[in-house]
Amino acid sequence: MFYRPQDGHGLPHNPLNAIVAPRPIGWISTRSRQGDNLAPYSFFNLTAYTPPQVMFASTSAKPDRPGTKDSVAQIAESRLFCVNIADGPLRDQVNASSAALPAGVNEFEAAGIEAAECETIDCPRVAGAAAALECRATRILRLAGDANFMVLGVVTGIHLREDCVIDGRFDLHATGWLARMGYKDYTITTETFEMERP
Repeated sequence: MFYRPQDGHGLPHNPLNAIVAPRPIGWISTRSRQGDNLAPYSFFNLTAYTPPQVMFASTSAKPDRPGTKDSVAQIAESRLFCVNIADGPLRDQVNASSAALPAGVNEFEAAGIEAAECETIDCPRVAGAAAALECRATRILRLAGDANFMVLGVVTGIHLREDCVIDGRFDLHATGWLARMGYKDYTITTETFEMERP
């Protein structure tokens, strides 16, 4: 099968996000004049080691945030955000925080998620996250298409949950790395293998 995206795929469901999977989930927390916000994004990844940098992309808009979503709008205002990394047991809370709530509604409170303060930035983080990356935004890029934005940031502080550091390594084998697949599918990865690079 071959198709050109502009011509459509002819399938009952778009295969694109199932092709590029699994994708790590950046659970993005922000703070602005309207309050605190929390939302998951599966267009997310680490982009550099030194200094440590991350990116996430937002791909649609809300009626009360013309042309974007709460996370991007709040980062445009504060230039700050935190990437929370959820493990398997937090999957229902991650999903609950994806609800399209009105701007100014605090997803931490709405989904019953405990918040904690960041150390290097004025922003909330998920207290129970396996890890949290405090970030200062370096760029917000408008991408091709309506309401598509990429946020780039430098990591200024890193939190690791105590039980996730085993023998000096960040390790989620016990509870699993939560990731997005295609359609409505997610995965929890607990099985890995090592390979030496040539």
